[in-house]
Amino acid sequence: MVAPDRDALVELVGRALAEDIGAGDVTSEATVPAGSVARATIIQKQAGVIYGLDVAIESFRALDADVAVELAGAEGEWRDAGAVVLVLRGDARALLGAERTALNFLGRLSGIATLAARAVAALEGTGARVLDTRKTTPGLRELEKQAVAAGGGTNHRHGLYDAVLIKENHIALAGGIAAAVGAARTRAPDLALEVEVRNAAEIEEALAAGAPRLLLDNMSLDQLRAAVGQVAGRAQLEASGGVTLETLQAVAGTGVDFVSMGSLTHSAAALDLSLGLELAR
Repeated sequence: MVAPDRDALVELVGRALAEDIGAGDVTSEATVPAGSVARATIIQKQAGVIYGLDVAIESFRALDADVAVELAGAEGEWRDAGAVVLVLRGDARALLGAERTALNFLGRLSGIATLAARAVAALEGTGARVLDTRKTTPGLRELEKQAVAAGGGTNHRHGLYDAVLIKENHIALAGGIAAAVGAARTRAPDLALEVEVRNAAEIEEALAAGAPRLLLDNMSLDQLRAAVGQVAGRAQLEASGGVTLETLQAVAGTGVDFVSMGSLTHSAAALDLSLGLELAR
């Protein structure tokens, strides 16, 4: 798993804090004496996988460069409700100013990591892997895909630039599957290539064109089983389309190699976290 880019984190956190604090935290400035030092403890109120410590810590450091940070657990590990995540000591107003931004990032990313971990557990014994998609929050794709990886999931392409995925609209505009595959091989010979197929005829056409991976989109379980039998190992197979935790094992049980789930990033519920604050002694 690649660590978040430091410069990108600083920029992202700066925008998030500006959105929240604006001209100033009027409540803390009115009620908390200037120069007060406090101790903050972040606790996960739900069982799950923590991810996003770097961006959370950067949120506090942006307002107090000298904040002391104590990590209470590693990212990517399943932990029970009540576990301590972070302990911080620093300027009380700064801790309060960064609290919501830090928890928003940490809760969102940990929710994704937790859902990915549940999906991986559901696939145990099937031999299939769960993939994420490009259905991410604009501006947060890198972090959200890293959260999927932290939960044990596998990253699909990161964008339109790092892999070729020929879908039905590309096929229609290119003049057919063979033409689309040929043009993609000429334009980007070194990139991974996948073709979306809808029926047995398109499967044969894609295989004849040399496609190494086929995307079986919105197929029923019976259709997926038939596709696995038809392909017979000549290409890798990815099932996609409305897959949930409840249907994941059945889809994987058809014999496909991958199951992609847009819900890993577009529908993951934030992990519930809390921050408690007390004056430092």
